[in-house]
Amino acid sequence: MEPIKLFTEWCATAIEVATVIVIVLAVAAGTARFLLHLIQKVPNAFEQYRVRLGQMLILSLELLVAADIIRTVVLEPTLANASVLGLLVVIRTFLSWSLSVEIEGEWPWNAGRQTETEARAK
Repeated sequence: MEPIKLFTEWCATAIEVATVIVIVLAVAAGTARFLLHLIQKVPNAFEQYRVRLGQMLILSLELLVAADIIRTVVLEPTLANASVLGLLVVIRTFLSWSLSVEIEGEWPWNAGRQTETEARAK
């Protein structure tokens, strides 16, 4: 059973490292693109930059949740660890929703309703 736990720990750690890489590359690439857009005087350059960074942060939060689930469920499935996992998932979900509202200007569950309402009005 030890090789499976070791492999699982490596997988969870690899996902966390991938998350850091995603964040660093997203900030670097996004900033370079933003500076290029500023030089080219692209309209809404800052808004595009902010949206792309927000999307990458949402992706990174989801990756971190995946790593935590793997680590908790496979490696240490105790009630205390499950409680900590639940709290982390709630916090990261709240952060993800907050970023989504900041990017799109509406709650994620309202996005489809406005589209239906707009379609009916036309």
